[in-house]
Amino acid sequence: MSKQIRKILVTGADGFIGSHLVELLHARGYEVVALSQYNSFNNWGWLEQIACKNEIEIICGDIRDPFFCKSITKDVDYIFHLAALIAIPYSYIAPQSYVETNITGTLNICQAALENGVKKIVHTSTSEVYGTAQYVPINEKHPLQPQSPYSASKIGADAMAMSFFNSFKLPLAIARPFNTYGPRQSARAVIPTIISQIAAGKSQIQLGDLAPTRDFNYVLDTCLGLLQIMESPDTAGKTINIGSNQEISIGDLFNTIKRLMGSNVELVTDTNRLRPKKSEVFRLWCDNKKINDLTGFTPKYTLEMGLTETIDWFTNSKYLKEYKTDIYNV
Repeated sequence: MSKQIRKILVTGADGFIGSHLVELLHARGYEVVALSQYNSFNNWGWLEQIACKNEIEIICGDIRDPFFCKSITKDVDYIFHLAALIAIPYSYIAPQSYVETNITGTLNICQAALENGVKKIVHTSTSEVYGTAQYVPINEKHPLQPQSPYSASKIGADAMAMSFFNSFKLPLAIARPFNTYGPRQSARAVIPTIISQIAAGKSQIQLGDLAPTRDFNYVLDTCLGLLQIMESPDTAGKTINIGSNQEISIGDLFNTIKRLMGSNVELVTDTNRLRPKKSEVFRLWCDNKKINDLTGFTPKYTLEMGLTETIDWFTNSKYLKEYKTDIYNV
């Protein structure tokens, strides 16, 4: 750790990736300020489960408020901006909320960082902005395709963030992870959906389309990629994929998890889980050459290694009870 880096703010720290990133930063010796979305229950999301929660500063609030953002970015050296609405199906129902959180929230964080002299922001994007691959593997020059209100909002957020680099020289990098999975992931995602249903003893697993392919990455690899993008002096002003450079279909993924869990469960297509035809992203496969060239990053977990870790976590009754396996969560 550089002695010049005193404090790092993580927005979205109460979420899946954010909580793991907080653990990694704390383990590396950084001073961490973790932003949890305000709620009247005083619940810190997944930060409640991490061992270092009493050794970091946790604050509650909402990135949609520009005055709040200006307050929390004072005396902060670096920012990892992960706070966002991310569920694709819910973006069909409430698209305005995605604009307010993902685009306006990013504007607020960037403006506050500029005014408070933050040394660097790593803004977190998503591979969904690419839409269905026009060529593979997908590098950072691939066209952006807004195939859902969610992906449209993230395209807008990415553009807003980069405009602050171009217009105001705000030191900023855009990290674009492909599909991250692991402990604490939302039940709306496909890997927790499969594992939690099998772990709950279901005889049939309900899924949507099995044909799409994804580039899956274990959460600790994604967090390592984010950290290396932040620490590298060569990433400012750049958009950088984080991925494994491998793809697997949802059908093959299901069969892999089924084998690892020793299950004979049957598969049933649930039409409620199908995206609108033009909204489904049919192929995502990451070209990770740029992040490797800039930072030396390479994934440490194979898919089976990461799935084994994830299965072990989800099959712990302490955590499985947090997932309502009888309800499809949009």
